[in-house]
Amino acid sequence: MSAVHRLSLAVQYATGAEHLPTRAQFRRWIKAALQRDVQIALRIVDEAEGRALNKDFRGKDYATNVLTFVYDDADPLTGDIVICAPVVEKEARAQHKELLAHYAHMTIHAALHLQGYDHENDRDAAAMEACETALLAKLGYADPYQAVT
Repeated sequence: MSAVHRLSLAVQYATGAEHLPTRAQFRRWIKAALQRDVQIALRIVDEAEGRALNKDFRGKDYATNVLTFVYDDADPLTGDIVICAPVVEKEARAQHKELLAHYAHMTIHAALHLQGYDHENDRDAAAMEACETALLAKLGYADPYQAVT
């Protein structure tokens, strides 16, 4: 991951949530996870939009923290990331995590999904979690999988 990869990033704030990361923060987090050139639209949504998208595209009738959509696996890779602000906020509170750190984790998690990482089985999940943990550590954040009391 030491090569410099190009990032084209559009950030859309479609929620009234407070304490959202800045465009520069999202850019920094995604750039840390890049393994190829990418073009991404990142949309921060409210619970209603998050729920509708999760229902329409995954058949699950609830808002989830993050959704990733890959449109073209060519160069550059193109896709969308949707982060549901109320879900991320609830998770951060429940897990006793700093909100910004949880946003960083969800953004990196989504960027890795966009580039082909998955967690459908234990081996793939372990590899993805190790990558996330290493990237977050380089950015100065704690291990997101370590329990916080």
